[in-house]
Amino acid sequence: MSKTVDRIYHAAIYVRLSKEDGDVASAAKAESNSISNQKNLIKDFLKGKDDIIVVSERVDDGYSGSNFERPGFQMMMEDIKRGTVDCVIVKDLSRFGREYIDSGKYIERLFPALGVRFIAVNDHIDSKEESERDDIVVPFKNLMNDAYCRDISIKIRSHLEVKRKNGEYIGAFTPYGYRKDENDRNRLVPDLYAAGVVKDIFRMKLHGMSQTAIAERLNRQGVLSPMEYKHSLGIRIQDNFKTHEQAEWSSMSVRRILENEVYVGTLIQGSHSTPNHKIKKIVDKPKEEWIKIEDSHEPVISRREFAIVQRLLGMDTRASPNEGEVYVLSGLAVCADCGAPMIKRNVPAGRKVYSYYICSKNAATKECGTHRIPKEKLENLVFEVLQTHIANVLDTGRILEYINTVPFQELEIKELERQKEAKEQEIERCRGLRDMLYEDLKDGIVSKEDYAELYEGYNNKRKKAEETVRKLSHEIRNVLEAKTDKYEWLRYFKEYQNISGLSRMAAVELIDRVRVFDRNHVEIDFNFQDCFQSALRQIQSAGCTVCTEENGRVNIQEREVV
Repeated sequence: MSKTVDRIYHAAIYVRLSKEDGDVASAAKAESNSISNQKNLIKDFLKGKDDIIVVSERVDDGYSGSNFERPGFQMMMEDIKRGTVDCVIVKDLSRFGREYIDSGKYIERLFPALGVRFIAVNDHIDSKEESERDDIVVPFKNLMNDAYCRDISIKIRSHLEVKRKNGEYIGAFTPYGYRKDENDRNRLVPDLYAAGVVKDIFRMKLHGMSQTAIAERLNRQGVLSPMEYKHSLGIRIQDNFKTHEQAEWSSMSVRRILENEVYVGTLIQGSHSTPNHKIKKIVDKPKEEWIKIEDSHEPVISRREFAIVQRLLGMDTRASPNEGEVYVLSGLAVCADCGAPMIKRNVPAGRKVYSYYICSKNAATKECGTHRIPKEKLENLVFEVLQTHIANVLDTGRILEYINTVPFQELEIKELERQKEAKEQEIERCRGLRDMLYEDLKDGIVSKEDYAELYEGYNNKRKKAEETVRKLSHEIRNVLEAKTDKYEWLRYFKEYQNISGLSRMAAVELIDRVRVFDRNHVEIDFNFQDCFQSALRQIQSAGCTVCTEENGRVNIQEREVV
């Protein structure tokens, strides 16, 4: 005998699984086993339920239950609003959602107002058969699900923080120029093709090209932008700023690459976060909270090249509208009086055009003198001085190689040991004065206030001396074990020993500033000047004679080794 049915309900089966729950759908299967199991459980429950007809199945596979911004859930709500669905069936309350307030809003207020029946199979909840027990159980279980979601979020955040501090890469997508190691998905390795493009970008910048000129050249050469390159590898990334059918290189994308420390082997993570598991808005974290791990992966660019590029990015080195590259001394030549950059100006005279460097402040406001000097004269003068300085550095390097052999290497150690001994004597003197101070206090020679002040002063002086001793001991060990790279700077000058003309690359690598006073007075500050002077002092301490000739050459007369 069939049962009489008062009302037929048109039901939507709703199933959900978050990434944290595991067993998420992959390319090999359309949906996770847990999703299938949820459907099968609900369908078994519906057997014999003559008052319920299933009209739709809505699935959110890989979506968190901490909010209701899920595509499957939103489609189900649209069906409810259209009147095609008046019953929602889930496996349990946790599959419906893990957010306490919003879950309660839907189950206890919105669904009853819309006449929607709600069934949670495993929790034995059916709003049609509402009881006093449900009034207590539903909010309580929603609260427990919310607490579970919060607990999972805290554990995941903590786990990711540990991985960041261990230098493991946890991003979903790798920076352009890198890919994930096939044997270790938390380690970056260079992508040979993209890393080559990154090297070209840095090389072009070092040769004087602006970011815009670099982007235009890459687009002309048909080099895929970072977004399109990832698409070509089958990686799908949403770009909300894409305005063309195919994303192209821009000055901003080039600058992002030039400023990214990842290319020198430094991994920076944790610069952005969300306030908690319920609020998905991404906020910037203070720089001191970022996790920065140096030498975490293979570099693409040397630290020296990266440092030079950062310096160039901080200069006003815009190219002229008709030129793709900046002039050779752009950003390096400055007015000696006001410190403003010297800019190039073309002056037509008859059929010829003459180029000059002039003070940019004078060009803008006339508040400074022109300091005008012909472009060719300044660049030739800088080139001649640079050649002389390179020769001096190479001569210095040759002598350093000589004096760093035994017994001259011992001279450096003796000097360090002399400094260390002097600091050790200072430590003992401070201790002695401190002890005598106590006797003076007992004898009433000094007051308690003076005693406290003098005691603190001697202590601070002793601590500073002890720190210096530790540093000197470390330097001595480095010399003995030949672990110091203090002569690495010589290599940069050696690379340009056969230079035939002043290039942008040579200028930015070797020159710090060119100060222009007038057409006959120019001063040049070279990079590593402190290292050069230190090397000359070391040569003199080895007994060699060092003098500077009128032409700028440094004359070094070696003493014989006995």
